[in-house]
Amino acid sequence: MIQVAVLGYGTVGSGVVEVIEKNKEMVNKKAGEGLNVKYILDLRDFPGDPYEQKLVHDFAQILEDDEVKIICETMGGVGPAYTFTKQALNAGKSVCTSNKELVAAHGPELIALAKEHNCNYLFEASVGGGIPIIRPLNYSLTAERIEEITGILNGTTNYILSKMEKEGADFDDVLKEAQEKGYAERNPEADVEGHDACRKIAILSSLMTGKNVDYNQIYTEGITKITSRDFDYAKSMGMSIKLLALSKEIGEDTLAMVAPCLISSEHPLHMVNGVFNAVFVKGNMLGDSMYYGRGAGKLPTASAVVSDVIDCARHIGKVIMCFWDNEDAKLLNIDDIERKFFFRIKSGSAEKTCALFKGAELVRLPEVPEECGIVTPVMKEKEFATLYEQLGDERIGTRIRME
Repeated sequence: MIQVAVLGYGTVGSGVVEVIEKNKEMVNKKAGEGLNVKYILDLRDFPGDPYEQKLVHDFAQILEDDEVKIICETMGGVGPAYTFTKQALNAGKSVCTSNKELVAAHGPELIALAKEHNCNYLFEASVGGGIPIIRPLNYSLTAERIEEITGILNGTTNYILSKMEKEGADFDDVLKEAQEKGYAERNPEADVEGHDACRKIAILSSLMTGKNVDYNQIYTEGITKITSRDFDYAKSMGMSIKLLALSKEIGEDTLAMVAPCLISSEHPLHMVNGVFNAVFVKGNMLGDSMYYGRGAGKLPTASAVVSDVIDCARHIGKVIMCFWDNEDAKLLNIDDIERKFFFRIKSGSAEKTCALFKGAELVRLPEVPEECGIVTPVMKEKEFATLYEQLGDERIGTRIRME
């Protein structure tokens, strides 16, 4: 019997216990040995909970118990979770986590620590909730040189954008509805400003390159400036707007960024709507593949944590290889990246704008004669920014990149 401890009895932590208990027969069979949740660590008490007798308030009780071989860290944050994870790995206990903040901030250090102590640090649930993506990158695609990863990695923003597109609603109204339904936090900044997706693409980029991609260095832009009118133009062009997190190897360097983008109906991520997430991966031999599913939620995320627990149980005393070194990847400045851009201007400025952006295309909506859209030719970010600034008050709303 392999004893397991769960740190944090919130949404994901309680889900982990539920998955192990509900699917016990199957989980034990796949682990090759019986798994038992011996401890649940939380500061709170849960009177009447079916697992109340497993609750403890002191991590030392778990750390000093030699029977505990695997720990599920579902606390979140980079405070006590970091300290407890390091202590567990130093004690030779494997750690499985859903904590994207901790993985993005200290991934290579904790992976190296696990290797040093002949145990494992696994984090499938840190990206994409229940979507298997970490394991495919580490196992299934090891013969590939991954050239590009593009993902819709945040269910909250995808839900908001999908509702805006479908119903013609404004951002603030849809955000409020998302908060009422529990799809968005009371403080939604991490989601709507792109920080959550940024940490996730940093993790995927690190696995893609084998080097450390610092999320603090990734260009990140949220969705707060996107309007229902932008979706009117997108629809007229047969496109949609998605918050994309992307990573691409360009020569010896890496481009990583998070930003709302216009994508065509032919793009594989075009059909990903609502709270669903998807990760599009391009390999140099396999070509294109995509991983799709629920990117968050109690049981999907818990399922991914338990899949790591099973992997750890199969490899007690053995290190599962993960190629993510301490060496920092060289990130490209986005100024020199080339792409098309879309933006809106007052109708009276159309001629001036087309002269400024040579080769630009006009997009008009009959119902809004007072303005028009502009699609630029392919140009560098820096060049676009310089010309765009010259338009001053003639601009309406924000510019959107075209992918």
